[in-house]
Amino acid sequence: MNTKWSITTRLTSLFALVSSGVLLAFSGIVISAIEKHFVEQDKEALQGKIILIESAVRRVSTPDALPALSQLLHDAFVGHDDLVVLALTPDGNTLHASTGVSFPIDRVRHAASTQSADTFDWHEGEQIFRGLAKTIPSNIPGAEPMVVAVAIDIDHHATFMVRFEKTLSALATTAALACGLFGWFVVRRGLAPLRLLKEQASNVTASRLDTRLPETSIPVELTGLVQTLNQMLERLQDAFNRLSNFSSDLAHELRTPVTNLTTQTQVALSQPRDAQAYRETLASNAEEFERLSRMISDMLFLAKADHGLMLPSSETIELKQEIEGLLDFYDALAEERQVTLTVEGQGRITGDRLMLRRAISNLLSNALRHTPSDGRITVRIQSTGARTHLTIENTGQAIAAVDIPHLFDRFYRADKARTHSSSEGTGLGLAITKAIVSAHRGSVSVSSDAGLTRFDLVFNE
Repeated sequence: MNTKWSITTRLTSLFALVSSGVLLAFSGIVISAIEKHFVEQDKEALQGKIILIESAVRRVSTPDALPALSQLLHDAFVGHDDLVVLALTPDGNTLHASTGVSFPIDRVRHAASTQSADTFDWHEGEQIFRGLAKTIPSNIPGAEPMVVAVAIDIDHHATFMVRFEKTLSALATTAALACGLFGWFVVRRGLAPLRLLKEQASNVTASRLDTRLPETSIPVELTGLVQTLNQMLERLQDAFNRLSNFSSDLAHELRTPVTNLTTQTQVALSQPRDAQAYRETLASNAEEFERLSRMISDMLFLAKADHGLMLPSSETIELKQEIEGLLDFYDALAEERQVTLTVEGQGRITGDRLMLRRAISNLLSNALRHTPSDGRITVRIQSTGARTHLTIENTGQAIAAVDIPHLFDRFYRADKARTHSSSEGTGLGLAITKAIVSAHRGSVSVSSDAGLTRFDLVFNE
């Protein structure tokens, strides 16, 4: 089972863990330093006693003087209850040994033979001793050096260290808990801006998409996140507004032909009529049905485009050849309206032929609809490297600047007073053109000024 920890819990735990580690390391360093100090202190005291014994041993010149040396060592350590001494004769026998303690002879001989200045510890019952051993030559001719060891009772040191470690452990535990509590408080204060963002984000609803998260009262580290979220909210608001407008436009567009169908049918059924009247009514209804059919077909096409329009086929297309074919199709209508159609330049792209013809046809029919008599429509093709530019230009009244950003919106009409007619279309032609061009990895834009309107299509290979 995966347990989800909050950021506060994670940061507090991490802070407490790091603090505990630092305190443990500090405690270990302090304890080690104190123990080392005691060792150095004891070693210095033992070395002083070794020097004293060495001075006495070097004055022994005959075996008969060894008993006197034993008495000298006894007298020298009278009153030093925490010090004990061991002296071995050159032949290895015990010359002098303090009562009540047993030296570890093997460790004494080993320490003395290595002439090491290091101390060694051992336990004698409940007592702990720290000793120092050394071989000291006497002035007895031909005699082996004597082994001398001095030790000090360090039980008071051990007792102090035990108490000190307990006290230090209690202080370290208390400090770790305090650090954890302080860390929790700091983290809670530090994450307060996140809670503020949560409260602000909870206010964002479908009816309040204009709400934005504050950018001035948050830490610098969260500024980028808040800006990204606000940009996302702007996109959502724009998409929601477009969807709401689209739903309203769709309802309006569908209501008109349905109302016409209903009205005409009710009028036709209101009284008996002859066959010719019924034929006229059915013919009128057929036009409305065709309009509904085109609108539904176009909406299905745009729905596919919203989910990533896929090209049914891909082939190399000679643009001039395709456009000349379309101009031949529109030639009769252009001649009737006294509009000149021309095409200039060469170029080729890779894509679906039928879809591309539909996109260009939408632009040409739109241009014909808005070009006055004696006007002209010019199609220009230009290839520059990996890009192919296709421009459809027509003369006529310029499009208002306020309408240009919305020309490719669904059901948008620059002329709000325009009424529905069989030749007008569904208001989805430019939206379909944009979807088709985008599917061909291209872009479409429009500009209108000085009596010329240009639709520019750019295809990237």
